[in-house]
Amino acid sequence: MARHIKKGDQVEVISGDQKGVVGRVMRVMPDKQRVLVEGVNLAHKHVRPSQQNPQGGRIRIERPIHISNLLPVNPKSNKGSRVRFVTDDKGVKKRQTLDGSEIGIVRKAKR
Repeated sequence: MARHIKKGDQVEVISGDQKGVVGRVMRVMPDKQRVLVEGVNLAHKHVRPSQQNPQGGRIRIERPIHISNLLPVNPKSNKGSRVRFVTDDKGVKKRQTLDGSEIGIVRKAKR
């Protein structure tokens, strides 16, 4: 099933503590319907001293956020907007905002 959000997209958070924050999608987990967004939903993780982190202590990491709380950013208005899927006459499936601007190709035409 096609998702309205893909890895690398700019998204806006529409609900919760981080409402209004814009970030880039780092990872999509479709089986859990969650998305990892850069700089959103930060939590503290306590780590022991190791070679990579000799000091140990608390680090801030991103936690997944539910996909329903995100909207892709419209390239024209730089705001979150709803998306529909459109197939053109050549068979190319694209994501399109409600005002008609294209966000990206989902599936290329079959030959």
